[in-house]
Amino acid sequence: MNAVGIDVSKGKSTVTVLQPFGVVIAEPFEVLHTACELKKLVTFIKSLSGETKVVMEYTGAYYEPIANALYEAGIFVSVVNPIIINDYSTNRVRKVKTDKVDSLRIAAFTLDRWLELRKYEPADTVRKTLKIMNRQCLNLNKILVMQKNNLIALLDSSFPGANTLFTSPCRETDGHEKWVDFVLKFPHVDTVAKLSLSAFKAKYQSWCKKEEYRYSEHKAEKIHEYARTLVCTIPSTESIKMVISEAAKALNSTLEALGKLHSEMDALSTQLPEYEAVMDMYGVGKTLGSQLIAEIGDIRKLHSSKALVAMAGIDPPPHQSGTVDTRSRSISKRGSPSLRKTLFQVIGVYLQRQPENEPVYQFLEKKRTEGKPYKVYMIAAAHKFLRIYYARIKEVILAQ
Repeated sequence: MNAVGIDVSKGKSTVTVLQPFGVVIAEPFEVLHTACELKKLVTFIKSLSGETKVVMEYTGAYYEPIANALYEAGIFVSVVNPIIINDYSTNRVRKVKTDKVDSLRIAAFTLDRWLELRKYEPADTVRKTLKIMNRQCLNLNKILVMQKNNLIALLDSSFPGANTLFTSPCRETDGHEKWVDFVLKFPHVDTVAKLSLSAFKAKYQSWCKKEEYRYSEHKAEKIHEYARTLVCTIPSTESIKMVISEAAKALNSTLEALGKLHSEMDALSTQLPEYEAVMDMYGVGKTLGSQLIAEIGDIRKLHSSKALVAMAGIDPPPHQSGTVDTRSRSISKRGSPSLRKTLFQVIGVYLQRQPENEPVYQFLEKKRTEGKPYKVYMIAAAHKFLRIYYARIKEVILAQ
């Protein structure tokens, strides 16, 4: 039995080899994540006599070069959640943190859990690409919120309430929002209020035609009337117009990038076997559906619906000691925050539309009528949704 513990970091890893009873076969040594160094490591591990298992931690994408190289060479590799390794190694008073010590701990963990280790299998290209794109979408959404708040703050001084003039959703072709394009053309209240109604109508109609928005004469009249009631606190100078226009352009650029990412994610998702089944689920559209598929991944890697719930981090861990048995517990939050966010968006659709024939909504409403707080019934509904998701997708994949 050869237990190879690898502590992974950016660009390099520290490797230790142990045998039962603490016999050190190889003292900790460093391996760079280059083709030549990884080839040498493969040769070294294959030269060890007896059965060999390699264990490393999930560390972002840093573990992938070495894990894939060993997997392709036919070596048993297991990639473990760092929390499990950390919990295993907390049985000491003095805390020591070095790459060498960590690789020794991982090797010791390998020996201790030898029969429980799960073999690593690289994610297929489509699923991996989907997850990368979804994480980019989440990052862009954060930037989008900041840019919207910034533009609205600027408009509060030049054209208060301009962001509330239109309720149209994002345009599918480029992701633009109508109010953002509107303030690009009319960045200050004076660009509307100082025009006559007929002049503004003509200008607004020309803008709608150019930007491919539907023109409404009644809407033009309402905007003009509203603009004449406003009081702005900054003058209509070229500098102010430039600042607002640049902020709107930056926001449009982010909206365009998000639109492209969502379209590409949906196109990639169609290549996966569970796509149709996910799209058939209530509350899931092209955007949320591709996000769910990206974050959950291959359902075959999960042994039960409980594992999927734990993966989302919405499972309340038990807390019992002596005569104390806590019934009201917080969720673990040990899983994917990205998946939890997507789940709450899906459950939000149930709350908005209130489909009485849907099991998830029926369960949510039951908890709500029992007087449960908002977060409690939302998490309960997310539990229900994931259990249904697991059952349906598992059935579809097994049928294929």
